[in-house]
Amino acid sequence: MAQFRIVHETRYSYERAVTFGPQRLMLRPRDSHASRLVDASLSLSPPGATRWTYDAFGNCVCWFTPQGPAQRLIITSHLTIARFPAPLSEPEADDPQSAMPLIYGGEDRVALAPYMSPATDDEQPQFLHWLRGQTGRSEEPALDFLLRLNSAIHEGFDYKARAAEGVQTPHETLATGSGTCRDFAWLMVEGLRRLGFAARFVSGYLYSPKLEGGLRGAGATHAWCEVFLPDLGWTEFDPTNGLAESPDLIPVAVARTPTQAAPVSGTILGDPGQVSLHVDVKVTHETPLPEAA
Repeated sequence: MAQFRIVHETRYSYERAVTFGPQRLMLRPRDSHASRLVDASLSLSPPGATRWTYDAFGNCVCWFTPQGPAQRLIITSHLTIARFPAPLSEPEADDPQSAMPLIYGGEDRVALAPYMSPATDDEQPQFLHWLRGQTGRSEEPALDFLLRLNSAIHEGFDYKARAAEGVQTPHETLATGSGTCRDFAWLMVEGLRRLGFAARFVSGYLYSPKLEGGLRGAGATHAWCEVFLPDLGWTEFDPTNGLAESPDLIPVAVARTPTQAAPVSGTILGDPGQVSLHVDVKVTHETPLPEAA
């Protein structure tokens, strides 16, 4: 077991005071066999009403409506999370469902259909040309292919942090040869969907003991890809760092598209003038207290 303490601050500053519509906060993970929420709290300024719901993907969503005009909006999430990741294991070698092309069972196909359909169009041929170049021999084990693709993105693209919101299209990432964690995750998700895999976008956090020279994407929100595999279920792949099922990945939300997994989104009313956004994330490893006898 690994236990982490996470402090995530999002700070908007406006040149002129504005009022606020509902803010959609996706900052709190759900418990699972791999993650347990030990403690969670939100600090909100200006204060306002909050309401909790689950979205269509089962993510926890806090709807926050700040009261009154203000020139700053500050949202700080405090989490303590225990992680119990399972080691990545090979499916049975003689299982035909574990080989390429991947075939899902009938009931799984119905549930997985939204994650198998691409969300972007192929207006340029480069993406498909690149994708075909990644495919290997016939009946390559699906897990071997996924690990190879994960490493190919990690090794073949330059990581460049980008303050601007939004995600590059797969074509843009290929054209520039660079991107952020969310761009690489989206490239892998959309590529795998074109090859018949069910894949979804994951947002959360990354623990790196060393920020300088450590894992790429630490010190901020992080994004990666989950792929559904027969016998293994949803399996994590982080193409930014070449990780698979790593205890250092701390998931918060899953969705079909990056926009649906945004940690903070909402509306403002009025003319704000110049707007600045600052996001700061600190992930530290904690020694859990022993359980009472």
